[in-house]
Amino acid sequence: MMMFILLSGQLLFPLLGYGQRPDELLWYREPAAKWTDALPLGNGRLGAMVFGGVAKERIQFNEESLWTGAPRQHDNNGAADYLAEIRRLLAANQQAAAEKLADAQFMGLQSPAGNQKQWIADMRAGKGLKGNPAAWDYDDQNWSVIEVPAYEGWETVGLEGLDGAVWFRTTFTLPKDFDKRDYVLDLNKIRDQDFTYVNGVFVGSTAEFTARRYTIPGKLLKPGKNVLAIQVLNFSGKGGIAGYKDTSQHLSVYPVPLARKEKDKNSGRNSARILADEPKPIILDGKWRYKIQNSNPPAVPHFQADYQPFGDLMFDFKYEDGKSAILSANAASNYRRELDLITAVSKTTYTIGGVDYSREYFVSQPDQVIVVHLTASKPGKLSFMASLSTPHQQHSFRQIDSQTISMHLGVKDGALLGESFLKVVVEKGKLMVTDSVLSVGNADEVTFYLSGATNFINYKNVSGNPYLHCKKTLAAINGKSYQKIKSDHLKEYQQHYQTFSVQIEPPKSDDSQGSCIDPSLRPTDIRLAQFKKGGDPSFASLYMQYGRYLLISSSRPGTKPANLQGIWNDLLAPPWGSKYTTNINAEMNYWPAEVLNLSPMHQPMFDMIDDLSVTGAKTAKTYYRAQGWVVHHNTDIWRATAPINSATHGIWVTGAAWLTMDLWEHFLFTQDKEFLQKRAYPLMKSAAEFFLDFMVRDPKSGWLISAPSNSPENGGLVAGPTMDHQLIRTLFKNCVQAAKILETDSAFSRVLTEKYKQIAPNQIGQYGQLQEWLEDKDDTTNKHRHVSHLWGVYPGDDITWDKQPELMKAARQSLIYRGDEGTGWSLAWKINFWARFKEGDHAMKMVKMLLSPVEKTGGSYANLFDAHPPFQIDGNFGAVAGLAEMLLQSHTQFIDLLPALPDDFVNGKVQGICARGGFVLTITWSDHVLQQVAVTSKAGADCALRYGDKVAKFSTTAGKTYVFDQSLTRKL
Repeated sequence: MMMFILLSGQLLFPLLGYGQRPDELLWYREPAAKWTDALPLGNGRLGAMVFGGVAKERIQFNEESLWTGAPRQHDNNGAADYLAEIRRLLAANQQAAAEKLADAQFMGLQSPAGNQKQWIADMRAGKGLKGNPAAWDYDDQNWSVIEVPAYEGWETVGLEGLDGAVWFRTTFTLPKDFDKRDYVLDLNKIRDQDFTYVNGVFVGSTAEFTARRYTIPGKLLKPGKNVLAIQVLNFSGKGGIAGYKDTSQHLSVYPVPLARKEKDKNSGRNSARILADEPKPIILDGKWRYKIQNSNPPAVPHFQADYQPFGDLMFDFKYEDGKSAILSANAASNYRRELDLITAVSKTTYTIGGVDYSREYFVSQPDQVIVVHLTASKPGKLSFMASLSTPHQQHSFRQIDSQTISMHLGVKDGALLGESFLKVVVEKGKLMVTDSVLSVGNADEVTFYLSGATNFINYKNVSGNPYLHCKKTLAAINGKSYQKIKSDHLKEYQQHYQTFSVQIEPPKSDDSQGSCIDPSLRPTDIRLAQFKKGGDPSFASLYMQYGRYLLISSSRPGTKPANLQGIWNDLLAPPWGSKYTTNINAEMNYWPAEVLNLSPMHQPMFDMIDDLSVTGAKTAKTYYRAQGWVVHHNTDIWRATAPINSATHGIWVTGAAWLTMDLWEHFLFTQDKEFLQKRAYPLMKSAAEFFLDFMVRDPKSGWLISAPSNSPENGGLVAGPTMDHQLIRTLFKNCVQAAKILETDSAFSRVLTEKYKQIAPNQIGQYGQLQEWLEDKDDTTNKHRHVSHLWGVYPGDDITWDKQPELMKAARQSLIYRGDEGTGWSLAWKINFWARFKEGDHAMKMVKMLLSPVEKTGGSYANLFDAHPPFQIDGNFGAVAGLAEMLLQSHTQFIDLLPALPDDFVNGKVQGICARGGFVLTITWSDHVLQQVAVTSKAGADCALRYGDKVAKFSTTAGKTYVFDQSLTRKL
């Protein structure tokens, strides 16, 4: 069946219906061993990670509005009283003093703290315990067992969700004739505070995440068994005995080394040499006993909130042959798990005991449920237990009806509550239901529907009813068949996904057996491992479509915008809170939205900007006594806009300028004047009003500068970072252009035009580099992951080859100094830079570095999630935007065709790629040469194509398509 895709009422291109192609399919031969192997599903509000296990299946799930914290005041009243002094100190080159004052008086407010002092006193006094766990003869036989150390926290070895006080005990043995000198106990790092005892005697305590090496007096030790007991107090986040990140180093006990004094043959002086025959360290790594003393520590103050996991849907399978013998899951053959990007359906298949088993998983946007459908090739072969669980300590279960159970949870020290319903439909089998488990026996076919919701309504209101929401959601699908729910899901999803297509043809290559194997037909993890070797350019096609899939799955219209991990998170203390970092990461998530024909997915970002303009207006007045609105370098679901963490990086003032670029870009790509008039321009104008009030004169140059601020997150608190000035200039220019289009605000435009001329310009420094700061103080050996002063190259257009070739050369030199290596998102940004420099092979080098198995920095996980490390989704989105920039650029007066085509991309075709001015293009190339381009005009704007030195300028009519050959001669 042929499908026709419509965009804004215009026929874009036909695509074949639900068939699979290797550049639109992720697949693997083994179940996921860890979270970053699992396959992501989502409908913008609900997210799921599918592991595809045979004996046990885990589906970890999220709901977008489950965060820590509560509505509260974030702004520090009175902060503006210190602004002038901070500026004076910076002007006087007293950076350290300015940062000290700003840290004390200018940062945002943290959430309320609990009574930590009293809690520590209670824990030290043994509250909740019987006896003294530090004692040598304490009976710990009934304690649980845990693996020690766990560098990434005790959460990774069975104590997920735990904060509090925990006792650990282990023993070590000394020989009868051991040397009775002092010993060293090397525990390295512990989170957060420890009180350590040997044989019942206190030997040390440390309250910071730093190395612990305690001296044990020899008189405390005894031949035979010695007991080590540690009370660990963890207040929030990761907890426990972390040990060494380098697993070749171990927790240990060893005697204080002896030294022998010897005379140096050359100098004649005495020197010390450690004896070579010292006793070997006693390794303490292994199974320790532990006892949770208290799991409710006082609340720890936070500047902003963390995005939270919701829970897990778990399956425990039982396989039987015809004689009822239990079959092992290890007997599975023909295993395969996959994610079809065309359908947004994941599938797991395998064979056990002559029976073919299949599971399908998807997250429906029309019906707002996570769906799991299980079938077998023979009747009565589905037997298993299904249950819900959550890492949140505050939770409960109950039976709703004969097919449904629910899980209720509450976020610790926060205002948000969650509810999930799990409903099962069983065909020809037995079903038993308790409060927490659904047991299915000998069924032919089984379908699960999982809903989830919280009490969050908006950043000011948490009065919602998640129970009622879940109840209504499941009631709405009563009587609907699985096939109908799946069909509705496909129809809704594909209206977004099938607006774009890309094929980069893979060459054939011989495998080790000499047969001809298309590399695109190999499992995805194998393709990832081999991509950097070349020969598999269609993997880049897959990656582009995967990036689009991730954006559709994490940012549908009406949902919250994609956060630092999109919508997927399994940790109570996720990296960087899985928040919205507005000094690049939040914006990078939406770089591909317009160019890759996913404009509707941009809407959640606009909704957040609406909120931030309100909270940011209060912050602008409180901190700067300015009109308009401001956003500093982070925000969360509560729409906080005040500075956080530290003055060294938290006082960055141009978040609103960057965020409003999303609004302007949406207009440029869609030419939607109503959107510009009613939504974009008022927000852009208000952001510009802030900078008119905020900027000050540099006493040395007389330029208008941004102060105080940062060049994210490099160099501390400064006056006049280059990135700020690029952003403010671009905001002013866009406002003037928008006002002209709308025929409004001529007086305001004149003010902006005059101020624009006075802003500190881009400068070329002593090394031929684009200066990062007002002063020429760049360090050419600095390899920092942020390259913020190149914002004007990408995503901005403050610097282009057409306008300022010398500045482009300087920017290129800065990037060469900064180097190719970087974290995942940094590599993604560099792809875009090299594309804008029109150096396709260098851009492709960066693509291959990012699309490589993760090592120490950068790369990708097996499921192609971007690795900072750890996982950050911005690298996925930034990289696919970079691939688009290699194929098309439209930030100047021209639409540049194949401006940075790498040698690896010999032949290819891209359909549905978008350009500013309201154009949708189909581009075909062969042997690295453009063959044809078709341009569909959505708004009837004038168009200018450029391919190399060839240019075609023409007028257009909305809805009409214009076709050109490789010389840009019009064909139709």
